[in-house]
Amino acid sequence: MTDRTPETIPYFLREKIRALIVDGTFQPGQPLREQDLERRFGSSRGPIREALRLLEQTGLVTHMQRRGFRVTLYDDREIRDQYLLRAELEAYAIKQLADAGDLGPLLQTLKSCRAQLEAAYKAHDPRAYLMEIRRFYDAIAAYTGNRPLCGALARLNETAEPLRYNLLSRRLEESRTRQYMLRIIQALEAGRFEDAAALKREHVLMNLPSIIEAYAAVRYQEQRSAAA
Repeated sequence: MTDRTPETIPYFLREKIRALIVDGTFQPGQPLREQDLERRFGSSRGPIREALRLLEQTGLVTHMQRRGFRVTLYDDREIRDQYLLRAELEAYAIKQLADAGDLGPLLQTLKSCRAQLEAAYKAHDPRAYLMEIRRFYDAIAAYTGNRPLCGALARLNETAEPLRYNLLSRRLEESRTRQYMLRIIQALEAGRFEDAAALKREHVLMNLPSIIEAYAAVRYQEQRSAAA
């Protein structure tokens, strides 16, 4: 960290803390005590606090008056709301491709993502697997040229990252994402945009019960350990 300019230290710390939230090292609802983070990262209080404020802006961290920062904790209703909204927005992005002209470059990118996804699956690497899922759907949204849509999806995907990683790290072998990606690519190649959008919506909704179940296990475990 000594080689970094002071302006970049909070962003460096933000990425370090973010990674620990996503992989579950910092559990849902867990307090993020500034003094503990100071010791972990060898940093002073100011950059730590700024990093936490940056994470608060993304939705991964919540600040509670007189109680400080903690990892954002969602109830089942909030998770459903997030997933239902993302299903509709990602389906809408796919349907907008009907007006995007030549899809050749996009289809190349999507096929590359799926190939990398397959490699991550075989390597049992949930982090790489999740990265390719995001890359696949980010590419679709970006290709529409709809900046508000891209911004809304970026926010939803960021807040969902810990939930998705939690499920994949437990049940990667059960994931159907590879099959859905292939079917979406085939539908786009055939110009069947409504079918592709319906597939995306179906896939998100199919995952929702498993996401809630896996997240509840982590959340309740954290509560039990706090009560112990």
